[in-house]
Amino acid sequence: MNRRNFLTLTGTFTGGTLLLPNFLHAFGNQPNLVLGEQCLVFIQLNGGNDGLNTFIPYENPLYYELRTKIALSKDKIISKNNGMAFHPALQKLAEIQQKGDLTILQNVGYPEPNRSHFRSQEIWQTASDANRYLNEGWLGRYLDLQCKEHQPTAGINLDTIDNLALKGNEPNFITVKDPNRFKIRNDKEENIKLSDNPQLDFVRKIANSVSEGSAEIQQALTKSTTEVSYPKTNLGKNLEWIARLIKGNLNSKVYYTSQNGYDTHDNQLAIHQRNLEELDEAVYSFYSDLKKTNLLQNVTLVVFSEFGRRVKDNGNGTDHGTAAPIFIIGGSNQGKVLGNNPNLSDLDEGDLKYQIDFRSVYAALLKHKLAFDAQTIGINTKPIVGLF
Repeated sequence: MNRRNFLTLTGTFTGGTLLLPNFLHAFGNQPNLVLGEQCLVFIQLNGGNDGLNTFIPYENPLYYELRTKIALSKDKIISKNNGMAFHPALQKLAEIQQKGDLTILQNVGYPEPNRSHFRSQEIWQTASDANRYLNEGWLGRYLDLQCKEHQPTAGINLDTIDNLALKGNEPNFITVKDPNRFKIRNDKEENIKLSDNPQLDFVRKIANSVSEGSAEIQQALTKSTTEVSYPKTNLGKNLEWIARLIKGNLNSKVYYTSQNGYDTHDNQLAIHQRNLEELDEAVYSFYSDLKKTNLLQNVTLVVFSEFGRRVKDNGNGTDHGTAAPIFIIGGSNQGKVLGNNPNLSDLDEGDLKYQIDFRSVYAALLKHKLAFDAQTIGINTKPIVGLF
């Protein structure tokens, strides 16, 4: 078994009870990673969210001509401004923007776009060019350099599977399904040494990172409470946990979670409405929780998808497209709309042409929120201006 496969197996909690003897977590206690108390939280909308029906160019007649079956009427959309408006399911996100805490980045994508879910997610998660393949994620590379010694809870992924964005050479993140169910068994074997084999030492290091991370998560949860009511959806529960870990001073630099269901080839109006309602309610609870505890300025929430949908509908839905908006909430962002409104008359094989490279967003997050030079991890795109 190679190093990477073992990391995947031991770095993931699937929600059951974890039982490990003490000698596996006697590797040592390391201080929490602290850098200006800032952290990033990502919500990945899996399946390719339809950006044109999320933040809508309602004043462009082509929107209605090309989307005869799924266009949202002008009397239903909300928070109209400068030719754009929100989907009616996003009333609370519109409220966040009106309060100046939400920046919208329009037409975000990358050159030579790939319309495969798996490959486009991989490009976003590694920050690679479309024709380049990387084994480490962009956040994993950051954590490898930021954490000179491994820090098991520097990154937290709340999901059922690992996320490539957080994978590096060191075990600096943990994937957890339910942090409330962790348990570590105590026994008397506190100082057992298995061998002098370096490979076995690595095994012990990985196993320790799992158990140590579990203990740190439990400690953070005991020091925090939920200040507001969260929806009982998967996304709502995940954001509630993230908020509690932040308030409990876990001091992780990156939190990651996802919401499924955005591959709306058919029955889009109903499915998209339901997904956006779930997103809107969960995000607003998270936002309100952090604002109530005066932590919003320290937390930057990023909502994105691997690509948007095609401009023209397919009769009852939309097929895979390219560019789409990104939402940035908190972190003392400027509360602007960056980028031009979608150009529906100048398309790339029926898809929007990207205007903002997603890696320029990453570069800005690293520079302004984590005081880190993106070029150090191979992101050479200049940070986008006006976000913070």
